[in-house]
Amino acid sequence: MRVIRTVGELRVWSREARKAGLEVGLVPTMGALHEGHISLVRAAKASCGVVAASIFVNPTQFGPNEDFAKYPRTFEADCALLEAEGVDVVFAPAAEEMYPAGASTFVEVEGLSDRLDGKSRPGHFRGVATVVAKLFIAAEPDRAYFGQKDAAQVAVLRRMVADLLLPVELVVCPIVREPDGLAMSSRNRYLSTEERRQALVLSRALDAVEAVAAVAAVGERSAEVLIAVARANIADEPAVRVDYIAAVDWATLEPVPEAGPGTLFAVAAWVGRTRLIDNFVL
Repeated sequence: MRVIRTVGELRVWSREARKAGLEVGLVPTMGALHEGHISLVRAAKASCGVVAASIFVNPTQFGPNEDFAKYPRTFEADCALLEAEGVDVVFAPAAEEMYPAGASTFVEVEGLSDRLDGKSRPGHFRGVATVVAKLFIAAEPDRAYFGQKDAAQVAVLRRMVADLLLPVELVVCPIVREPDGLAMSSRNRYLSTEERRQALVLSRALDAVEAVAAVAAVGERSAEVLIAVARANIADEPAVRVDYIAAVDWATLEPVPEAGPGTLFAVAAWVGRTRLIDNFVL
């Protein structure tokens, strides 16, 4: 497995692979890898001839009071995991490589970037869209792999790819959960033992909503009622502070009055000082 540090070297590697008739898969990450990331790697390995994974903690998607400085950085362990999965290249650029001195160009997906997580974290999706666009330009992948846990991010990136006519297929893989239901996240390691227990209320709330909505023929469809079900369940853990609970069209992230097939039901909440997200799609 090669570790590549520069955009130029990554681009040469990608073009050589495609000249050899191989499709290129890209798994963008910020490191601190867990089984959710590994599921993306395995999906890429299953359908692409070569796979690159990026490890880059992107400064532009963190707000001034967020956790950029303390975000977990476990590069050596991450590389060992990726090598064991047969990844061909790890792209690990310095910040200066991705954002050269004087850089002033950003990618903004208007509208979507201000919804759900974008509303709670102003500027977050501008940073995400910008760095992912740079990764696509650098790696020139045929396919790029993302997790459904970051569903709002997926919506933003789908729109960016469509609007900019980028020749890359976005592949969205299912949420990977711990045995007790907690959605895997690099930020889970911030949780104390008690907070880890409290965090389970998010998946329990979503399970309750899904159960109410899934009753054959008579399942509840009112978004207001489904949101109330989630809120009542989360209230069982008073220490958990809700950021948002929403039923939205996954393409636009706009609220829907009634849930139907394809509706994204998403939740974000603070458990202690850690912000966690989770969702399911009807």
